[in-house]
Amino acid sequence: MDGSFYLLGVSLAIISGSVNNVGLVFQKKVVNEIPSEAKFFRSLVKKPLWIIGILMELIIGSIFFMLAQVYIGPALIPGLMAFGLIFLAIGSVKIVGETLKKEEIMGIFLMIIAIFLLGLSELSIDITNLNLLEVGFITRTVVLTVLFYLGSGICEILRKKNESFKGIILAISSGFQFALTNFWISFIIAFFAHIFGGTARLDELILFIIAAIILILSTIIGIAKIQQSFQVANASRMIPIQQVPIQITPVLVYFIIFNIIAPSVFSIFYMSIGVILIIISSFLLAKRQAQLEAIK
Repeated sequence: MDGSFYLLGVSLAIISGSVNNVGLVFQKKVVNEIPSEAKFFRSLVKKPLWIIGILMELIIGSIFFMLAQVYIGPALIPGLMAFGLIFLAIGSVKIVGETLKKEEIMGIFLMIIAIFLLGLSELSIDITNLNLLEVGFITRTVVLTVLFYLGSGICEILRKKNESFKGIILAISSGFQFALTNFWISFIIAFFAHIFGGTARLDELILFIIAAIILILSTIIGIAKIQQSFQVANASRMIPIQQVPIQITPVLVYFIIFNIIAPSVFSIFYMSIGVILIIISSFLLAKRQAQLEAIK
C-alpha cells in the first residue's frame, strides 16, 4: 500500500476516535444531570447536548471510521481510535467535573501505549480482496458472533448479582457489542467495494443484510449499556474498560477469523506487549472503580 494512503488511513482512524470520545464526554455530562427520579432514557433524548454527543459518535465518527477502513482495514483501526482516550480524560475533568487519580492516569497512559504498539504490529487486512463467502471463514465468523452475544448476556446476569461491579460489567458488555460492530462493518464496506468493482455476487447480498442487522442491533445494545454504566461510574474510567474487548478482538479477527500469518516476528511481539498492557490498564482502572461503587 502507498505510504501516503496508509498515513491517511491512520489519520482518519485517530480523528474518528477523537470525535467519538468527545461525543461520549457530552453524553456523560447530560447523564450526570438527569435526576434519579426521572425516566432515564426518555429524559436523555430531550437533551440537545446528549443528541449532539450521539451524532458525533454514530455519524461523524462513523464516517471517519469507514473511510479509514477503506485505506487500512479493520485490524488497526480500534487501536488507533483509542487515541481519543486523551480527549476523554481531559474532557471528563474540564467539562464533566470528574477527577483522575494517579492509578487512573497511569491506566490511561498504559492503554495509549498499548494501542500504539498494536498499531506498530502492522496487522492490516485488505478485506476487499478476500472471499467473504468461504465456508470456513463464515463458520468462524458465526462462532465469534455467537460467543460475543453470549458474553454480553453473561455480563447482564453478573450485573444483577454484583452491584459493586455494575459499572465495570456494563462497560465490558458494551465493549462486546462495539467489537462486533467494528468487525461486521467490514462486510458492508467489502460489499460496496465489490459492487463498484463489478465483482459482487448475489449471495453476498444476504451477508450484507445480516451485517446491517447486527450493526443496528449491536449499536443499540452497546449504547444502552454504556449509558447505564455512566449512571454509576465515571466516563474516564468506564470507556477504557469498555475498550478491552474492542482492542483485543482485532487480534482474534486477524489470526483466527481471517487466518492470516503475521508479517514479522516483531508484529507478534508488539501485539503481545500491547495486549498485556491493555490487561494491566484495565486492572488499574477497574480496581479503583470497584472501590468507588462499593461506597455508593
